[in-house]
This record gives sequence, C-alpha cells and structure tokens, in this order.
Amino acid sequence: MKCKSCNGDKRKQAVSMISIIIIAVIAISIIDGVIRPHYVVKSLIKIILFFVIPMVYDAYNKQLNLKSLFGKGSKKKGIGEALLWGTTIFILIIGAYVFLGDLFDFSGITANLENEMGITKSNFIFVAIYISFANSLLEEFFFRGFACLKMKQFIPRKWAYFFSSIVFAIYHIAMMAVAFEPPLVLLSLVGLIIGGLIFNYFNEKYDNIYISWLIHMGANFAINGIAMTLFGII
Repeated sequence: MKCKSCNGDKRKQAVSMISIIIIAVIAISIIDGVIRPHYVVKSLIKIILFFVIPMVYDAYNKQLNLKSLFGKGSKKKGIGEALLWGTTIFILIIGAYVFLGDLFDFSGITANLENEMGITKSNFIFVAIYISFANSLLEEFFFRGFACLKMKQFIPRKWAYFFSSIVFAIYHIAMMAVAFEPPLVLLSLVGLIIGGLIFNYFNEKYDNIYISWLIHMGANFAINGIAMTLFGII
C-alpha cells in the first residue's frame, strides 16, 4: 500500500524546489536581458540566487543534504573520463568555430560585452578565470546538483534530467541574445540541452558534481579561448 502522506510530501518538495529554480532563472534572465548590470554585480546576485537561497532552503529541509554534493561519491574514479570528455568538448567547440565561424557574424560580440556587462579586453582574463572555475562550479551545484541529483528524489529520474537541462539552456538565452544572432542562439540552446543531459549522467554515475564540473570547464576554456581571439588577446 502506497504512503499517501509520503507522496504528498514529495510533491510539496518538488513544487518548492521547482519554484525556487524557475524564479531564480527568470530573475537572472531579467537581470541579463533587461537590467544588464556590471558583470561583478550580476555575479554576486547569481551567487545569492544559485547558492545562498538553495542552501537556506536546505537548512530547513533535512532530506536534501546539499553539502553531500561536494563530498559524496567517487571523485577520483571518474577524473580520466571527465578529462577525456572535457577535451572532446573543447575540440568540438573550437572546431565548430573554425569551420562554421564564417557563417555567423561575431563582430558585435566584444562591443556588446563591453557596453552591456563592462567586460573589456583589460579585464577579460580575470572574468575568464572566474567563469572557467567558479561560475562553472556554481552552475553545476545549481543545475546538476540541486535541480537534478537532488530533484530526482522527488520526481521521476527522466523528468529531473530533462527539467534541469532545459532550464540550464533557458538560463543562457538572455545572455546569448545580447551578443549572438538568432540562428547561433538556437544552435547553442540545442548544444546546451545535450550538454546538460551529459553532465547529469556523470553526476548520477559518480554521485557528486566534481566530474561534470571538469567537463564543464573544458567547454568554458574553449568559449573563453574564442572570446580572447575576438578581443585580440591571443
């Protein structure tokens, strides 16, 4: 006999977590697409939305144990696999830029970054380091840890996989729409959803967010490398 109160509690947990995630993504989308503050301000707001609020929720919900995302599971076992996937994604992104770059106009990207976010040639190195290491970990914690690995305790596994991947892609729309042409935005969204599903697989396989974080860094290294060429840094 199924426990009705248990099912009801799971639904409440799922609704609460989904609400937190959707509100956070809508808020950061408005900040990216409408308010467009300096990158430092946006980063601080993102830390509050993607880390502080989930941790506050976790403090009142002992079933989640978000701290386990940083210390649970096998970290060393998947490093080789993560490095292989990270390198593969790096090569694919760089390759796509080299072979398909002529199909898109990237000339306005640096101007948009400077005008809308305060990211310039002089500070981009510091921004790239933050994006590659800290911001990627923050996104893994929120979208793969909170929105999938923990979410699948309360909703079916496949829905947790797709939900986290889709909101991860949607989260990038506002920031991409500022700098990219519509066809490139659409192509990027498809890639982000597929990437999110891959990241979720590694989270589940190794029961932590470190392995997908390494793979995520591979993608960020490629994107930041392309940005450096556009800024004329390399």
